[in-house]
Amino acid sequence: MGARMKSPPKTFHVKSFGCQMNVYDGERMAELMAADGMTATDDPNAADLVVLNTCHIREKATEKVYSDIGRIRKHAGKDGRAPMIAVAGCVAQAEGAEIVRRAKVDVVVGPQAYHNLPRLVADAASGTATLDTDMPLASKFGALPARRKVGPSAFLTVQEGCDKFCTYCVVPYTRGAEVSRSFAQVLDEARALVDAGAREITLLGQNVNAWEDADGRGLHDLIRAMDRIPGLSRIRYTTSHPNDMRQGLIDAHRDVESLMPFLHLPVQAGADRVLKAMNRSHTRDSYLRLLDRIRAARPDIALSGDFIVGFPGESEAEFAETLSLVDAVGYAQAFSFKYSSRPGTPAADMDGQVAAEVMDDRLQRLQAALNRDQAAFNAQAVGRTCRVLVERRGKLPGQWLGKSPWLQSVHLLGDYAIGDLIDVVLTQAGPNSLTGEARVAVAA
Repeated sequence: MGARMKSPPKTFHVKSFGCQMNVYDGERMAELMAADGMTATDDPNAADLVVLNTCHIREKATEKVYSDIGRIRKHAGKDGRAPMIAVAGCVAQAEGAEIVRRAKVDVVVGPQAYHNLPRLVADAASGTATLDTDMPLASKFGALPARRKVGPSAFLTVQEGCDKFCTYCVVPYTRGAEVSRSFAQVLDEARALVDAGAREITLLGQNVNAWEDADGRGLHDLIRAMDRIPGLSRIRYTTSHPNDMRQGLIDAHRDVESLMPFLHLPVQAGADRVLKAMNRSHTRDSYLRLLDRIRAARPDIALSGDFIVGFPGESEAEFAETLSLVDAVGYAQAFSFKYSSRPGTPAADMDGQVAAEVMDDRLQRLQAALNRDQAAFNAQAVGRTCRVLVERRGKLPGQWLGKSPWLQSVHLLGDYAIGDLIDVVLTQAGPNSLTGEARVAVAA
């Protein structure tokens, strides 16, 4: 690799992996560096500083980070200088000084300390690697710059960390305990996002429906307050835990027009013994009864979930219970994964680790069922009139891509602008998207 840069970087590139919260964190890091005088570039090979905003959920996440670092260094600039490299996010939190030692990167910063990134980069420019994986009690959000320009759909983190300690999950160790931002702070950022161009806001948290302020107000109170923000047309939230789904939030789905009819509510498995081994704290029956209450409040709601196949000890009969739960629910969307052993989690040391080929087979069967139900949900939407938020241009001339209230991708042809809300008749359905014919445009 080339000689390490000594002067402060002038350009930067942020590459985020994993969940929506990482996307939000990546955006905030970019805003921090822009406020510090640096210029963003879409080309990592042209950047003086590359920030890898990492995710630690999946298998081999750490090794993938080292592979990315190697690729970045192979593309040193024409003058032979390698860019500065910062590793942020959950892998940074988990690995800490080991990344500095093994990969010789310039900056390692955890997800609760990235507001210090400009200072860490400035210190690293002197040639000394810097590390910050503290989890301070003081909120990082007060140190972040104001939101200035966003797209029509924006993320807003309202809650971080997790106290659930599912036996397969590293989040409590990399993101810390559950912490909720204040009511006023969230509303201020929501207003700033709308002023910066957002028409839709998705509230984020590891367990977003566990959000609660010092006065005991819950997520439903926050949503009702956001509903009164002029110019905010749509509200979403993710990811939720079944045990934090309060009646007030269910009622909000019935009452609040701007709260979109879409709910991501992970179940993970369909067998009670597996759920108990996962420390999920809900049962198959309690989950299904909860969905009944939600659907009673909002009959047209689209449901999404997460599934893990091959959890230690899962039998074929228990996997069949997951398939039968999928049949009973009819998910509009879902994410499914093979169990991935994470070092330091209780499940990593459990007996009955499932063979890779068995997990592969189960995942294929599960995804076939989920894809079937997603295609059916899309097909049932044909003929329905709904409002679509235009988010970007499509691949074809005159084509635009937007989202339906049920988070379906919808293709449109016409003369529109990003941020328009269009009344659309859904005319065709595919497995992953729909086609719509516009009726009436609503001015942005």
